[in-house]
Amino acid sequence: MDHEGNNIVPIHSGGTNAVHPIRQSKFSRAATHYYHRVKESLATRTTKLVCAIVLGLLAIVTLITFIFWLSLRPHRPRVRVEDFSFPVSSRSGSGPQQGAGAERVNFNVTVRNSNQAIGIRYDAVAVAVSYEDQVIGNASFPKRFFQQPKNTTVFAGSMGGAAALNRTARQWAGLVGGASRGLVLFRLEVTSGIRFKVASWWSTKQHRMHAKCMVGVGEDGSLLPAYKDNICPLYFN
Repeated sequence: MDHEGNNIVPIHSGGTNAVHPIRQSKFSRAATHYYHRVKESLATRTTKLVCAIVLGLLAIVTLITFIFWLSLRPHRPRVRVEDFSFPVSSRSGSGPQQGAGAERVNFNVTVRNSNQAIGIRYDAVAVAVSYEDQVIGNASFPKRFFQQPKNTTVFAGSMGGAAALNRTARQWAGLVGGASRGLVLFRLEVTSGIRFKVASWWSTKQHRMHAKCMVGVGEDGSLLPAYKDNICPLYFN
């Protein structure tokens, strides 16, 4: 049979139309790697920037709050003994009952509000003087008052102390002996209930103020320089 006139198209398996996987070049892989690295770097930088801004704002707010707290933090009153006298020398050599009630304890105490913008409300103020833990005199200032910022209030007066002091011979002997040596120690205490007025609409709770001042007088009964104008320890109850 003559096949020359027939157009026969040969069929080949795996012809030219077959799809082969395309291998990625080294340059393409490097470009992809650097792209991801740049993307991650930008994300990291953005995160760090946001964190830095938040921390900076937090630090500023903390600093402002701390300064505000310092400005509103009330300072305790400062109590000082400016003058004190108890003339014991005139009784040297006399009996414990001689002249009882004739002598007086004289005192001058200042209370200072050192706050810049905080006032203090005081209840009645009590002053007591003790010798060897025995109260020998009391004074009271019953009127309530308000103390302005950066202000000083004076509490001055006198109280009878000889009768109470002469209750025991031991106390009398200690008083006379101290006067002969040039030093008699007393304890002066100032107590009151106080409130700090931080703002026109805000006052703190009431605190019980208790100041203890050691005072020493010489042979003439006058306050010795070493005990003058000292800030007394002050406690809150």
